[in-house]
Amino acid sequence: MYFELGSKRSKMMRYCNIQRLIRHAPIILVLFVAWIAPASSHPQCLDFKPPFQSQKELEFCVMYRNFGCCDFAKDQELMAKFYRIMDNFDYYGYVNCAGYVQDLICQECSPYAAHLFDAEDPSTPVRSIPGLCGDYCSQFWLKCRSTITLLSDDTHLAEVELDQQRFCKQVELADPDYCYPHLLSNDQLTRNLGRVSADSEGCLQLCLEEVANGLRNPLAMVHANDGTHRFFVAEQVGLVWTYLPDRSRLEKPFLNITKAVLTSPWEGDERGFLGLTFHPKFKYNGKLYVYYSVEVGFDERIRISEFRISTGDMNVVDHSSERIILEIDEPASNHNGGQLLFADDGYLYIFTGDGGMAGDPFGKYGNSQNKSALLGKVLRIDVDSNDRGPIYRIPPDNPFIHDPDARPEVYAYGVRNMWRCSVDRGDPHTKEGKGRIFCGDVGQNKYEEVDIIEKGKNYGWRAKEGFSCYDKKLCSNRSLDDVLPIYAYPHKIGKSVTGGYVYRGCEYPNLNGMYIFGDFMSGRMMSLQENKNTGQWDYHEICMGMGITCAFPGLINNYYQYITSFGEDEAGELYFMSTGVPSATSASGVVYKFVDPSRRAPPGKCHYDPLPVKVKSKPIKFKPKETLIGVDIPTKQPKVSDAQAHGEPHPTVPARTQGTTTDWLQELIDLLREQEAALGKTTPPSTTTASTVRARRPGRQRKGRRRKGKQKSEVPPQNGALRLVGDEEGRTDRGRVEIYANGEWGTVCDDLWNTKNAAVVCQQLGFRYVLKASKHAEFGEGKNLNILLDDVQCEGTEESLLDCKHAGIGKHNCAHYEDAGVICGNTEYVE
Repeated sequence: MYFELGSKRSKMMRYCNIQRLIRHAPIILVLFVAWIAPASSHPQCLDFKPPFQSQKELEFCVMYRNFGCCDFAKDQELMAKFYRIMDNFDYYGYVNCAGYVQDLICQECSPYAAHLFDAEDPSTPVRSIPGLCGDYCSQFWLKCRSTITLLSDDTHLAEVELDQQRFCKQVELADPDYCYPHLLSNDQLTRNLGRVSADSEGCLQLCLEEVANGLRNPLAMVHANDGTHRFFVAEQVGLVWTYLPDRSRLEKPFLNITKAVLTSPWEGDERGFLGLTFHPKFKYNGKLYVYYSVEVGFDERIRISEFRISTGDMNVVDHSSERIILEIDEPASNHNGGQLLFADDGYLYIFTGDGGMAGDPFGKYGNSQNKSALLGKVLRIDVDSNDRGPIYRIPPDNPFIHDPDARPEVYAYGVRNMWRCSVDRGDPHTKEGKGRIFCGDVGQNKYEEVDIIEKGKNYGWRAKEGFSCYDKKLCSNRSLDDVLPIYAYPHKIGKSVTGGYVYRGCEYPNLNGMYIFGDFMSGRMMSLQENKNTGQWDYHEICMGMGITCAFPGLINNYYQYITSFGEDEAGELYFMSTGVPSATSASGVVYKFVDPSRRAPPGKCHYDPLPVKVKSKPIKFKPKETLIGVDIPTKQPKVSDAQAHGEPHPTVPARTQGTTTDWLQELIDLLREQEAALGKTTPPSTTTASTVRARRPGRQRKGRRRKGKQKSEVPPQNGALRLVGDEEGRTDRGRVEIYANGEWGTVCDDLWNTKNAAVVCQQLGFRYVLKASKHAEFGEGKNLNILLDDVQCEGTEESLLDCKHAGIGKHNCAHYEDAGVICGNTEYVE
């Protein structure tokens, strides 16, 4: 069927033929929208990363030019391979087989390449021919089996080359949904390709990468914008650490002013080291600025100081260089503000709190509405050219510079306690939005808000809280002329906003323009996106991807509850910090990087070369500690960790599968089919909406499936027993969580309720996965019961909710509209 053609076939003929084949090749159409309806697919390339759109249009595997796993260089490499193979054929062999050869070669560019080539497990060899559907394989073998040894040097395939049945068995995939070419017509796999997936309630599914850990209440992460791509993390106690681009931390602190900083080990103490920023020209002048609490005599103050970098070590501050820029008396220990930043105009912005207590009780109208006070304000000062003369100057266009009743430093007023502000870098291409300053302003009793700061504007406090009146008399004052927030949310959602950033990084194009922020108390992650048509900001909650959504090497899908701050690195990628215990002395703080598992930038687009860093301190290599929960990824050659070898609990949700498997994803799909088959049986349905299971005893082996049948009524529940109640359809895998403790059944409050807490519930009830940590009485209010648990904080591995941290049985500060629930399952998505 084939013979050597050598120079007999011209390049022009080959080009024309390949273009003819390309024009008739199937094309996956992808609409690039920021987010969409739920998706359960798991696109992944052979490098174990999400797919992308090539910067330069593909010429050979054009069916994947919009979205896939090949850049232009790889496309050219595959084209060359195609020519090498087809040079062995005569004209008729070329006509019959060129399409098949192109199809098979180009599957390396498929968004599902990792699955087609059985490459999800890094410990196993990658197929040389993609997984084929049976009918397609039969046609290929009948027409073009002579190409098999040209396509692959796999000796196993060579052995079965002449046997159609054995060959097609060898190249089939265990999961027919993913075989080529049927996956092209599988709507579930192609409909939402390349978009940020969302659950049934529109909650966006993102993943995380652990970047740093063991930090004591990390409150700031900043970069120096000096080309080194170092980042610096500040702890509340007054330590700042240097992290190198490889994420190793230098042993010697960048800054240590712990002796001067006023704070305490009390959980929730708002005093301490609160802010850090580098001068825009730090690379040349070595200046940085800090914001911290101090005690002077019997007075508490906030202090803004300038430091310089050491002349002998670029990773250490010259502590003797401190110059105090500003000190402001604090009448109370809370509402200390803490944000420092340089905006695009080059001036230093300082964000102060209203002075503390409740309701801004200072003076007739409070500090925030009093422009002669520096508290409750956004201040703007000029710190350039301050080596001689005044340590700072007033920018000539400050709005109240000519008002005798106002401090000239005031840029905006009427703020309560802005916690974390940021400057929008602007759209990478159009620069739209560049220079906007976003802030989260912590509320009083009812609402949290997000604001965009404008010169001379009044942000309403204490007259207003969010969109609502707080001080009715002030609120009715026509001269208030306040600016409304772009978004506000009630305290049933969260009770302490942590402002974030507008994503403008390179690595995850779907996130461009999305303002991502969180809530310190509830642990809720949220996003806002400006609607260009309405001018409004559309809200979407952010959830950590469950099931296989985050099943990429190095990614996790959970974080500690208390979201303390957000940060950007020098390249514009987005991070946040959270801690398990909100105390300045608890080393439970972690830095996380946001990852969009649905799409990445093309390889090489986001490349940068950091400037060299002269290191004089010992680098400490980063060791991640957090793990993916809600999905078990077995390997063909399982390894036993030191913790498992010594019998220590593994901090993941599902019980570990002890056997080996050829395809961990296939295990999930097989399990799904088992569940569907079970639903088709004639087992009588339960007549109750509650599912009750006793707390497991320590050491008792977990079951992979739910137990069936009712509990015997004569056996009293044990402390910690759980039941799920309130699903309208009577499903037993979801509901309001009710717990048995001290002789009674009761509900659990959703304050601090998260996936780790829900994981304990689902595990105890015998499920493999936690699909959702439900809040706000989604499954109804248990008004006939007492609230037994509040402020629950689990690691995800406890035997019962009673083993987790909580406020105490029967102690709570919530109502039944905050009853917590869960959705559990034995598959990776909500049915």
